[in-house]
Amino acid sequence: MITQHDVELAVAADALAISQLSRHAIEHGLSWSWTPRRVRRSIDDAATNVVVARQLGVLLGFGIMKYRDDEAHLLLLAVQVAHRRRGVASALYGWLEASARVAGAVSVQLEARARNIGARAFYRGQGFEEAGLRAGYYEGHEDAVRLVKRLIQPSD
Repeated sequence: MITQHDVELAVAADALAISQLSRHAIEHGLSWSWTPRRVRRSIDDAATNVVVARQLGVLLGFGIMKYRDDEAHLLLLAVQVAHRRRGVASALYGWLEASARVAGAVSVQLEARARNIGARAFYRGQGFEEAGLRAGYYEGHEDAVRLVKRLIQPSD
């Protein structure tokens, strides 16, 4: 676990670093769709939270979550390789989930590469359940697993 870090909303100046981390950690082997411009649009979007984790001013990771009616969609979550397995992803996701709860979301959903066993295990550890396979989700040649976490149970 890391012991000292800050999780905070991203600012426009973070867009390049976020997009580069997305390109290397998430979008490898795919077209680069999370360009700095797209990240800046997400930072400016009132229905989206873009958060970053920093340690001593260094960007360790980021998360992007979009809110729709009563659900939240985790679009991206990534941590620099040198800072993985130190609680950074859990801190980022925890911040985003707390915001989703405040926003009244009843669930969080996301897609992960079917072959990304590490990501799938991380999300299961966060309380997500696998809810289906999306064939060819990534540019028609790679499958995704859809994961869902209920924030409010039916009896709530």
